Amino acid sequence: MNGFEPLSDSEMRDAGLVVTEVTVVTDFQLEAGVDPAALLDDVQTFLERFIAYPEPEAATAHALWIAHAHLIEAFENSPRLAFLSPEPGSGKSRCMELTEALTPRPVLSVNSSVAYVFRKISDEAGLPTLLMDEIDAVFSSGKGDGNEDLRGLLNSGYRKGATAGRAAIRGKEIVTEEWPSFCAVALAGLNQLPDTLMTRSIVVNMKRRRQGQKVEPYRRRVNQPEAIALTERIADFAASVWTQVSDAWPDLPEGIEDRDADIWEPILAIADAAGGHWPVTARDAAMVMVAKAKEKPATLGIKLLADIRKVMNGSDRISTNDLLDGLHAMETAPWANIKGEPIDSRFLAKVLSKYDIPTNNTVKIDGRAVKGYQAHHLADAFERYLATPVPAEVGNHGNHSNQPENAGQVCPLHSVPKPNVCFTCDSVRTAA
Repeated sequence: MNGFEPLSDSEMRDAGLVVTEVTVVTDFQLEAGVDPAALLDDVQTFLERFIAYPEPEAATAHALWIAHAHLIEAFENSPRLAFLSPEPGSGKSRCMELTEALTPRPVLSVNSSVAYVFRKISDEAGLPTLLMDEIDAVFSSGKGDGNEDLRGLLNSGYRKGATAGRAAIRGKEIVTEEWPSFCAVALAGLNQLPDTLMTRSIVVNMKRRRQGQKVEPYRRRVNQPEAIALTERIADFAASVWTQVSDAWPDLPEGIEDRDADIWEPILAIADAAGGHWPVTARDAAMVMVAKAKEKPATLGIKLLADIRKVMNGSDRISTNDLLDGLHAMETAPWANIKGEPIDSRFLAKVLSKYDIPTNNTVKIDGRAVKGYQAHHLADAFERYLATPVPAEVGNHGNHSNQPENAGQVCPLHSVPKPNVCFTCDSVRTAA
């Protein structure tokens, strides 16, 4: 180094120079007296001033998701946030505006190209918060418009470290490239998203405001200073809990598992870090919203299974003709007119075979051999795809015998033999 050697600390002191010790701060701490739970309360209150949520749990989830966007790189998964509605004018775009105002490096776009999204995620400035409005216009168009590539990007980017492979031409060579796809994503649109996206999303089903239901108008030039100050507070909170949430394994409510667990783990980790009422409030919201997500309209096959169970009404067998007559007679069902004609035995066989239900069966009814179905043919599909029916007259399961001395007996209300426990009660209380 130009022939000079650096002076040691003792030599600098001997020369009368000041030696200053530098302390590197590795753990950011919130200012004294700052309450993280109160911060999240302020975020939710701010959102509720401008958004008419369909239920309070949606506001809770929205506030926690915004905090998650500030902590995105601390988590293995990033749930998508989807604001959906059956009709325009339900507040979806307002939700996106408020999300844009409170998240880090937001990119609010409509009908962006896949190439643009890839490059934005790879931006050296840091991971963006990708906000895609009018997403229904993308997925309602033809496959040739690039929507399959976008769907793949949004699906893969749900997990940290995920990439999407592409081929690129460089000179005379074709080379492969790996583009990162992980980032926080919020979506808004009409109707439903593709199933693969729905299962990766916290879904908020927006509705038009009721008459007399008031919210404040959000005006960026008026409300932006308040939003900026709140965003800075969220960023401070995120920095203070980074290590805590990245190592967290939050307890999940019963029934939240598999993909739902992936979605809600980051959200609940943030709630636990905030403390106060948030751990309980967040878990209550998770249970409500997961239950609502499972109420989506049944597919044609599952509806057929449900209606077959209604027609059979506990019988152990039924002829194909009687089953078709019963299905055709259902006034609110589509079976009397599918593509202009009532369904027939071939339709039944085609749909039911997807569920491994044997077709072309011969059963004996009143001593006659006829084509039909037995209850045990359908039992596995009913158990896997349909909820256990609970008769209206059963309001209290406590009086159903669940003792060993009743093993093998038949529950008088449900007529289902099962050792130690009534089959219907089993959905509420499991035998020891």
